[in-house]
Amino acid sequence: MIARSTSRHTMMIRTAILCAVAWGAGYAQLPDANPKFEVASIKPSPPPDPVRGMLVRMDGGPGTNDPTRFITENVDLSGLVTIAWGVEHYQLSAPDWLSNDRFNVVAKVPEGATKEQFRLMLQDLLRERFKLVVHRAQKEMQAYELTVLKNGSKLTQSGDDPDQNPAAFPTGPPKLDPDGFPAIPAGRSPYMAIMYDRARWRAVSTSMDEFATSLAVQLGRPVTNATGLKGKYDFTLSWVSSQLRTQADDSNTAGPDLFRAVQEQLGLKLDPKKAPVEMLIVDHIERLPTEN
Repeated sequence: MIARSTSRHTMMIRTAILCAVAWGAGYAQLPDANPKFEVASIKPSPPPDPVRGMLVRMDGGPGTNDPTRFITENVDLSGLVTIAWGVEHYQLSAPDWLSNDRFNVVAKVPEGATKEQFRLMLQDLLRERFKLVVHRAQKEMQAYELTVLKNGSKLTQSGDDPDQNPAAFPTGPPKLDPDGFPAIPAGRSPYMAIMYDRARWRAVSTSMDEFATSLAVQLGRPVTNATGLKGKYDFTLSWVSSQLRTQADDSNTAGPDLFRAVQEQLGLKLDPKKAPVEMLIVDHIERLPTEN
């Protein structure tokens, strides 16, 4: 699940859902070579509540507890495109407004559809309703390599099964602890929250490959795992988001950025490098969908 308030002052992200929508390919095809949703509705999202912000969620579809029903609420158009083509946001070259225009989608998925077929259905929906045209191209861009510092990592190997002690997530924005960072609910469920410019992330039974993927989402750049660490780990990471830091902040007192936090709190390092990345280029897209 991803829950996010788009208010500058309130943002909450739950990594459990983020992982749930990172669907893989390679599934067997159903007889239909051009799968489509049985029924699909797309509507522009209403404006966010000025006090409570907005909830961003994406539920259902193949591989979930509700495989024949796919729902989004307040998901931006760039998010729908990246899910449909199985790419990260940093791989998408598109007009800026795709990240601002949000839509509510309700779609009926044919029973027995695979995750790969679901992506094809979403691609077809975006082409049909938004007249989307894309192509792929290679581009060299800034990337990072996740490595271990000379003194070794500070990571702790994962112990108990997180399902044995799940967290009770708050229904509203998280509260702040005395240090000004979001307070994480008790339990062992993965959790990430950002309030103002302060972020805290609890990782549970997480491999370094998964960690590198999550870092890539936060940094908007490719991250490869070069730690050599093969286990699964529990850790908590707290940092100040440079994208949300206010001009009045003193960088020495506001807290570490993500790069410094990874070093000081985990004993790891993000080494910059250049890497070729396959990009998805949006050639044409309408701002509003055709009618349902």
